[in-house]
Amino acid sequence: QVQLVESGGGLVQAGGSLRVSCAASDGAFSRYTVGWFRQAPGKEREFVAGISWTGGIRYNVDSVKGRFTISRDNAKNTVYLQMNSLKPEDTCVYYCAVRQRLNDYGPIPRRSDDYDYWGQGTQVTVSS
Repeated sequence: QVQLVESGGGLVQAGGSLRVSCAASDGAFSRYTVGWFRQAPGKEREFVAGISWTGGIRYNVDSVKGRFTISRDNAKNTVYLQMNSLKPEDTCVYYCAVRQRLNDYGPIPRRSDDYDYWGQGTQVTVSS
């Protein structure tokens, strides 16, 4: 079982930046696809970005185009989501998730059902 811990959320003014982190306990983390999702109260969980074990990246272009950047530091078993030019509509709980398929060469999935383990989430609040 992979344990994931998100951190770095908080309160920021519109136009500001935050970086959220996802740290994993599994030594094979560097070989998994990792996704960031977000969920606002009363809404469905939404794919934000994903990064494969080879460094391939996919974004939910409609919502985060040009503002968010996903990256990973395999030496630290950590994946990051850098969020710039934040808007009030970015206010959500942000979750990271792992797709536990070693050396997966398939496309980065957008559906939450395609991920196996989830962190507890970190709240990001953007004030106007």
